[in-house]
Amino acid sequence: MIRHVLTVSSGTLSSRLLGFARDALVAALLGAGPVADAFLVAFQFINVARRSLAEGALNAALVPGYLRKRDTEGAVAAAAFAGRVMGTTSAILIAIALLLALLMRLVMAALAPGFVAATLDFAVADARLMLPYFAFVGPVAVMMGVLNAEHRYIMSAFSPLLFNIVLIATLVTLMALHREPASAARLLAATVGIAGLLQTLILVQRRPHRSGLAEPIRVAWDAEMGGFLRKAIPGMMANSGPQFLIVFGAILASASPASVSWLYFANRLIELPLGVVGVAMGTVLVPSLTRAVHDDDRSFLVKTESRGVEFAVGLVLPATLGLVVLARMIVRVLFEHGAFTAADTAATALALTVLAVGLPAHVLVKTLSPAFFARDDTATPLVATLCGLATTVVAGFALSAQFGASGVAASIALGAWCSAGILLRRGATAFGLQLDGEARRRLPRIVVAALAMGAILWLAAHFVEPVTAVANFTAQLTILGGLVAVGLASYGLLLDLFGIVSWSEAINDLRA
Repeated sequence: MIRHVLTVSSGTLSSRLLGFARDALVAALLGAGPVADAFLVAFQFINVARRSLAEGALNAALVPGYLRKRDTEGAVAAAAFAGRVMGTTSAILIAIALLLALLMRLVMAALAPGFVAATLDFAVADARLMLPYFAFVGPVAVMMGVLNAEHRYIMSAFSPLLFNIVLIATLVTLMALHREPASAARLLAATVGIAGLLQTLILVQRRPHRSGLAEPIRVAWDAEMGGFLRKAIPGMMANSGPQFLIVFGAILASASPASVSWLYFANRLIELPLGVVGVAMGTVLVPSLTRAVHDDDRSFLVKTESRGVEFAVGLVLPATLGLVVLARMIVRVLFEHGAFTAADTAATALALTVLAVGLPAHVLVKTLSPAFFARDDTATPLVATLCGLATTVVAGFALSAQFGASGVAASIALGAWCSAGILLRRGATAFGLQLDGEARRRLPRIVVAALAMGAILWLAAHFVEPVTAVANFTAQLTILGGLVAVGLASYGLLLDLFGIVSWSEAINDLRA
C-alpha cells in the first residue's frame, strides 16, 4: 500500500507544485482586486467540478462497482460497465455545461453575492469560457478510476501535470505581452478548456478501453446506471468536502474587497499537503478496503485502516505545523510579486494560519471516507460533509463581519473538524472502526515528534526572520528552502529516535 500511496503522492505533489507556480503567476498578473476575485471565483467553481470527479473522488462508486463486476461476472462485464459509466457520465456533464452556460449569471450571483455589477460580469464571462472543461472531465475521471482499480497508478497520478503546464505557458506568454488584467483573465479562462482536452488526450494514449478495461463506450439509462449514479453523486459530493467548504467561504467573503483572493491563495497552500496525503490515501484505500470487505478479511481491514491513519497523521501533522510557523514567509516568497502587495501577504498569511488548523481534519475525512465507500455507504460521508457545510455557514456569518477573511477561514476549519468527528463516531459504532496495537503505540509518538519538530522550526524561523525581511527574492527562497530542509531532517531523525520508523527497513520495503 505504501508504494502505491507514494506513487499517487508524487504525482499529486508535482501537480500541486506546478499549481503554486501557476498561482504565483496569476497573483503577479491579476493582483488581488476585482478582476482577480472574479477570475478566481469562476476558476474555483470549475475546480470543484473537476475534483468532484477526478483526484480519486469517482473511486467512491466506480471502483467498488467495477471490482464487484470483475470478480463475479468477469473482465468483459467489468469493462462494459466502465464503458457505460464513461458514456453516461460524459453525456450528463455536457448537458450540465449547456445548462450552466444559460444560467451562469444566476450561479455566479449565488456564489459571490457580494460582487458589484462589474465584478459579477467579469466572473460570468470567465466561467462561461471555462465550461468546455466539463466535456473532458468525465472521461478523464472514469479512465483514472479504472486504472486505479487495476492498481495502475502512474498515468492517473501524473496526467494532471499537463493541465498546469498549459496554464503556466499561457500565463508566461500573457506577462511577456504585457496584457492588461481584464483581457488576460479572459484569455486564461479560455485556456482552461484546452488544458482539459490535452489532459484527456494524454490519458487516451494509455487507452484503457483498448486494453479491455472500459469498452464499449455507451450511453445507458438502465437500472444499473441509475443505481450507480445514486451511489456516485453522494460519494463525489462527500469527497469534495474541502472544496465545498472553500466555495461557501468565498460566498461569505465576497462582500469584502480582495478577501476572495486572500482565501483562495491561502487555500492553495493548504491543498498541497491535502492533495499529497488526503487524495493519495483516498485513491489507494478504496480498492484495498473494497477487496478486504468482499473477502470478509477482518484482520486485513484493521491493518489497512490502521496503516492509513498512521501514514496520514504522520505526514499531515508536520505539514500543519510547518504552514503555521512559516505562513508569512511562504506567502511572501510565492505570491508577493507584481500587483500582489505586502498588505495582501499579511492578510493571506493570517488566513493560511487559521485554515491550517483544519488541515488534519480534512485529511482524516479523506482517510476515513474510504472505509464507508468500500461498504457501499456513500450516504454517511455525505451527511458528514453537509454537517460540516452547515457549521461553516453558521460560524462564517458570526465571524466574517468582525474578522473578515480570517473569520471565514476559522469557520472552514470548524466545518472540517465537524465532518471528521462525525465520521470517527459513525465508523466506531457502525462497523467497529478501530486501530491495531502498532497504531496505538506509534500515534502518540508521532504527535510528540511533530510537536518537537514544530518547536525546532519556530526557533530557526525566529532566528532568521530579521534577515529574511530585508533579503531579495533569491535569498528569501534559499532561506525558506533551508528551513523546510531543517524541518524535514529533524522530523525524520525524531521518528527514527522514537522507534516509529526505521529508515533502512523502509527503503528495503520499497525496493521489495
